[in-house]
Amino acid sequence: MLIDAHIHLDKYKENDIPTLLEEAERVIAVSMNLLSSEKTLKLSKAYAKVKAAFGFHPEQPLPSEAEENALFDWIRQHAHDMVAIGEVGLPYYLRQEKAIDERPYVALLERFIGLAKELNKPIVLHAVYEDATIVCDLLEKHQLTKAHFHWFKGDATVIERMIHNGYFISVTPDCTYEAEIKQLIKKYPIELMMVETDGPWPFEGPFDNKRTSPWIMDHSIEVIASIKGLATHEAAQIITRNTTTFYNL
Repeated sequence: MLIDAHIHLDKYKENDIPTLLEEAERVIAVSMNLLSSEKTLKLSKAYAKVKAAFGFHPEQPLPSEAEENALFDWIRQHAHDMVAIGEVGLPYYLRQEKAIDERPYVALLERFIGLAKELNKPIVLHAVYEDATIVCDLLEKHQLTKAHFHWFKGDATVIERMIHNGYFISVTPDCTYEAEIKQLIKKYPIELMMVETDGPWPFEGPFDNKRTSPWIMDHSIEVIASIKGLATHEAAQIITRNTTTFYNL
């Protein structure tokens, strides 16, 4: 029974959630926007295994000023109901699709980093490749150390910087078939590692056409254990302890 460090629980059918939660010790349920945050809050109240994170996913159009302020006000009002700010970050994949001005996204992320600092909460980050460098700059500027880069990908320089700063990453089931992720696991200390599904996002390889739910994290643990030269149960214990400590569960 593992902790899913990053799942969009509000995107599942309501009837599927009880069965899905039987597969995990706990889940960190992240949010996409205010409506998503409200749904995630309800799920955390309904199920003890669900720990909520509130934020605004960057791979979408920016909120209006009124919407942004409403979200920040709501998060402050419900700070005691959440374990982290998230999911927040920069729109790497959206930027691949069309030309967008990234500066407003950077400004919004910096505001979220300030909020995490204000509320003394960890932050859950969507920041890959060159975006991770920008995010590291902002985290260092605000001296926010409890940072979790979910489904991270990046070059050796930023990986070394993140390790030096003690930032956590979480590994998805694509580690079973992606050489890039296997290399990341090899480089990154297991003491700074978690596992996640990013469900309901679908995976390929052995998980093709299968519903994404916490059971598939077992495969991620097997890969991590093999790369790190550990028994599977040892890797599972370390990663569960990491997640428990990071999120103060």
